Amino acid sequence: MQVSQLFDLAGKTALVTGGGRGIGRHIALGLAEAGADVIVASRKRENLDEVVRLVEKLGRRAWAIEADLSKQEPIDSLVEQAWSTAGRVDVLVANSGFAWGQPVLEHSLTGWDKVYDLNVRGTFYLCQQVAQRMKEAGGGTQILVSSISGLRGARDEEQASVAYNTSKGAVITLTKELAVKLAPFGIRVNGIAPGPFVTDMMDHMFDHPERYAEFRKRIPLDRAGEEDDIKGVAVFLASEASAFVAGHTLVVDGGIMAQ
Repeated sequence: MQVSQLFDLAGKTALVTGGGRGIGRHIALGLAEAGADVIVASRKRENLDEVVRLVEKLGRRAWAIEADLSKQEPIDSLVEQAWSTAGRVDVLVANSGFAWGQPVLEHSLTGWDKVYDLNVRGTFYLCQQVAQRMKEAGGGTQILVSSISGLRGARDEEQASVAYNTSKGAVITLTKELAVKLAPFGIRVNGIAPGPFVTDMMDHMFDHPERYAEFRKRIPLDRAGEEDDIKGVAVFLASEASAFVAGHTLVVDGGIMAQ
């Protein structure tokens, strides 16, 4: 098989949660550019329609589905709607996530539960329900989006988000568990751990040039990640180019974790 064929997603359908903005939006468009039809889902509809329009402009089919992925019933509905509208899902990108900022000695259990309900419990249940359908179809690919925050500790001055950080560590372990347990069904599971990317979550940094300049000193490649930096990674993990890769979380952080 030639390299161009290895990365080709023509004839595939991808479901991307949290696909209305940020990294999820970038991934959805990247998969479409590689040939996939795309279903984008999130709790708020406001940004999904724009992604659908952009995917359709690329000549691919696209659908938008609203769903609160921290709860069981909306996940059941999402999975049902995905198959009833698109007929299949070959690639799942579990990207939805929630952060709660609060110093560790003050962090509430309410915030902890909100983070874990979506980032861990919801991610597991979604992957499980999609895997049941993928098994019936003969296989598929799942990509779990975590964060480099799940690979290290951080002082409150840097990241006052103990629940978010530990939840992303759980997602990294979940990626390994699912990779081993779902492999017999022809389902290949990997993950992506992004570092800092140019998204609205980083506006507080980009709005202050001096703060951003200081922040960049901690990134060996001297910049935050951009759209093209995540699209290629997602296409690699979704396609036959990574056919012998399983249980791996690919760090995409400009070199932060290497130093």
